[in-house]
Amino acid sequence: MEEYSEAVVQYFLEHQSQLYDEPVAETLEEAEVFLEENFAVVLNSIKECRNYLDDMGLDVIGLSDRELQEMDEVFSLPDGRFLLFDC
Repeated sequence: MEEYSEAVVQYFLEHQSQLYDEPVAETLEEAEVFLEENFAVVLNSIKECRNYLDDMGLDVIGLSDRELQEMDEVFSLPDGRFLLFDC
């Protein structure tokens, strides 16, 4: 199971509207549970995101790095890492 830093959980809590029309969490604890239940992963680079999405069966060959970063399921964290939800 993925362990999420407080900064990652806080970022998701503040930016959850990127992926969801209505809030799915109101507290840090709820946000962390939501991330765990939805198997969100934290990846270190856009290359890792590309490889992860490819491994999940998503055709990302023709997408630029910017297009990958703009996907709703990809959260660009302030520290340069990425929070990614299974598509």
